[in-house]
Amino acid sequence: MEKKLNKIIENNKDLTLEGEVATYIPELGKANAKDLGICIADMEGNIYKAGDYNKKFTIQSISKTISLMMALMDNGKEIVFDKVGMEPTGDAFNSIIKLETIMPSRPLNPMINAGAIVVSSLIKGKDKEEKFNRLLSFMKKISENDNLEIDNEVYLSEKKTGHRNRAMAYFMKDVGIIEGDIEDILDVYFKQCSIKVDCVDLAKMGLFLANQGILPSTGQKLVSEDISRIVKTFMVTCGMYNGSGEFAIKVGIPAKSGVGGGIMASIPHRMGIATFGPSLDDKGNSIGGYKALYELSKELNLSIF
Repeated sequence: MEKKLNKIIENNKDLTLEGEVATYIPELGKANAKDLGICIADMEGNIYKAGDYNKKFTIQSISKTISLMMALMDNGKEIVFDKVGMEPTGDAFNSIIKLETIMPSRPLNPMINAGAIVVSSLIKGKDKEEKFNRLLSFMKKISENDNLEIDNEVYLSEKKTGHRNRAMAYFMKDVGIIEGDIEDILDVYFKQCSIKVDCVDLAKMGLFLANQGILPSTGQKLVSEDISRIVKTFMVTCGMYNGSGEFAIKVGIPAKSGVGGGIMASIPHRMGIATFGPSLDDKGNSIGGYKALYELSKELNLSIF
């Protein structure tokens, strides 16, 4: 398997030159555009890896899958989906336009920034520290890595430059979609996006979802099968930003990307896969990671459709 993965990395290394690293969060602009890594974690406990699989990067929007699990466990489906919708959007992940043009003015889904901010506001805790620490602890558990931590430079960079996220949050506060202190809610959101991971961490998170919310290594059930199904469905319909439909047709697996360059994929009952390549296409998805998953899906017949 690792021979296959090394070949896939080799095939797509030059593709990284065709994209650009994210710069709207200044700290992300320091990434090496040529990095490309991949990891598979399967149900039998095997870990296969190649390329720059051990490079650390911030999880960014992939964290939206984790916060959604927590919000659903804390509140139930009815409350969560009263505040945020279930429909894909053809707009960019940070678009504000639909908040003003649809009624009620709620985000279309939890995978766009507006929806994810609402979801973060629904995580239980007496203050922002407790809310974030619960989220971080849960992420440590499902990645089986107790050393996960924030990249403080990225967090401060996001907090300083997150004007559009701040605008969306205050708009949603104004129309009654969000309750609570906006700056505290945004602090949780910026911190969750700034958690450092590598491909092994993400592959294990993908495996957790593939195993219906059960840790394969211990058999411990942490989330219900229903919540696991909901999250994977959002990954299929909305996980690759406004390129999700094309990805579903071409690759055919549940996946969630982040502008830090990561993609987490989950093949039900089989494996979790992670790729890392900070060179992004115009939709914010890793160019090399996308193509690596495309090749792997064809090679191993991974499509769920």
